[in-house]
Amino acid sequence: CLGPRCCGRCRRAAYCGPEHQALDWRRGHRRSCGQRAAGDDSADAIPEHNEFLFPEYEILIEPEEPEFPADSTDDEQGAADTSKDAKEQEELGSAGIADDALQSLDEETLEAMAKHETEEEKIFRMFKKQVAAEPEQIIRYCRGGEGPLWVSGENRPEEKDIPNCVCGAKRIFEFQIMPQLLNHLHVDSLGESIDWGTLVVYTCADNCGGGNEYLEEFIWKQDYSMGCT
Repeated sequence: CLGPRCCGRCRRAAYCGPEHQALDWRRGHRRSCGQRAAGDDSADAIPEHNEFLFPEYEILIEPEEPEFPADSTDDEQGAADTSKDAKEQEELGSAGIADDALQSLDEETLEAMAKHETEEEKIFRMFKKQVAAEPEQIIRYCRGGEGPLWVSGENRPEEKDIPNCVCGAKRIFEFQIMPQLLNHLHVDSLGESIDWGTLVVYTCADNCGGGNEYLEEFIWKQDYSMGCT
């Protein structure tokens, strides 16, 4: 699928925007642009830009399995909570935090701190558990469904943060791009690293437009929380 823009000089190289055109120009298109040998059909072919283009893959679509197995028990959850509490006490001890130091904070402050940390850890733990079922998953599609799988409780959009479509209709969640995609793209080859926790795409609820035109939609980038490990 060629980009909607092309080089104004040779009219052969296609791009999705001026940023990529400028990058390709520096990478060597300035030397090959307009150099067509008479009667050379190979000149009509789009040149390979191995330093710039990402590798191509086939995307397999499969339904997701249930999030929780039917044989999970409360005893297992209780054992996990006990283990977590013991680990937290060990970490507090290794950090040199004594009981009398903890008592210097009022109970309300401690509860607020514990609630925030627990909720953030819970969200990220659920994210990792969901992803573990399909470690190679790069896209989660669920248009108009229960919503995206967030990596953090921070930096989540509210309804007012999602702009309406150009047609006036609201935009709704359609799919999200998972961080596993970064492993397949080999982004380090570009010299500058890119990163995300998840990229959430919102599209027109009325599915406006059509034909072969590119339609502008809205994407929300959420990074990992600083507290996630």
